[in-house]
Amino acid sequence: METTGNASISGKEAAFNRRFFLFSLIMSNFAAGALPLLVSLLLIDIGNTFNTSVGVTGQVNSTYSIAAVVFALFMGACSVRFNHKSLLLVGLILINVSAFGCYLAANFPMMLVSYTLSGFGWAMISPMAITMVGEHFSLEKRAGAVGLVIAGGSLVYFIGAPVIALITNLSGWQFAIIAFILPISLASLVLAGIGLPSIKNSQNKNLNNLSSYLKDFGVVLANRSAFSCFTGDFFRSASFMAILLFVASFSRERFQHSRELTSILMLTGALCYTIGSLTCGAIVSKLGRKNSTVLSILLAGTLTIAYVFAPSQLLYVTLLFSASWFFGAGTASANSLSLEQVPSLRGTTMSLDTAAINLGAAFGTAVSGLALAHSGYEGLNIALGTMGIVSAFVFKFFSKDPTRK
Repeated sequence: METTGNASISGKEAAFNRRFFLFSLIMSNFAAGALPLLVSLLLIDIGNTFNTSVGVTGQVNSTYSIAAVVFALFMGACSVRFNHKSLLLVGLILINVSAFGCYLAANFPMMLVSYTLSGFGWAMISPMAITMVGEHFSLEKRAGAVGLVIAGGSLVYFIGAPVIALITNLSGWQFAIIAFILPISLASLVLAGIGLPSIKNSQNKNLNNLSSYLKDFGVVLANRSAFSCFTGDFFRSASFMAILLFVASFSRERFQHSRELTSILMLTGALCYTIGSLTCGAIVSKLGRKNSTVLSILLAGTLTIAYVFAPSQLLYVTLLFSASWFFGAGTASANSLSLEQVPSLRGTTMSLDTAAINLGAAFGTAVSGLALAHSGYEGLNIALGTMGIVSAFVFKFFSKDPTRK
């Protein structure tokens, strides 16, 4: 028998898992981000199809976030009752159903309902992928594996954005779902079914009443360090909205960048984020999970404030790409830190963390709109960049790394 993490795996299964396990998790995260990418890129095209304004069409993102928050809390209970692989597979099935529903949608309400299913799916895939890393990887390899899984979610922007744009220009956004989104989602479902171990996880409990589930939530939330990680991730996610949502419009308005050049900047920023997450293992091995998180997010928040004041385009893109890199490293490090807080309830911990991240994204979006209306991009980036700095201080003074003495 071979032991990896908390699970005992037979020699045959272990060899099989070494070959497919991590790649399956990476592809699952990649697939989870594909449909949200398409919707974000093509809000105008989708609105034209259903005769809705961009503002109305954009509400699909609001329902997606709400669905992800609510279902992430539900997942916190499910994760101690059901096999993690089964939950992740259900999430991938929901992603496929959502994509097919969006393709078939005859009106905007049908599109709204179909896309909401994708929020449910993401809330299952993201925490379960990280949880399975914690269950099946040794402590020394977890940070690097988490970085790879996070990179899968960001790499979809680098690969998917130009592919979706090309297909849409040729045949429309619905065909982009059939030609790109669904094949990726179906392939990820098959890979996960083959590559993930069908082993009863060590946290599986026979819980039969609500009070038992609430007790597990209470155990995690009562852990001061775990709660601090959730709070830190809330502010980290809010801070990242400055780059994720507003860089394109800032570039075009401030520096008069063309649509094509702006797309290249966004793709390069996504690549920097991906590379940052991939370096997580090396950084954590030198600095530890907590110090890596604090340093990366502190620099990301500071650079987010700085790039909006850059007097030249060269300095602007340098600061922007650096901020993207540190956000990638900080996201992977923060996930690695959260994963270790309550080892006996990893699924519940990561589900609550997912809920905090989605709440932070919604909060950051709301604050950005107010700041932009009253103080322009300078006010927006100061507000959200400061949230990144607050996140770093929360991690620094209130969280603990249980893996280090």
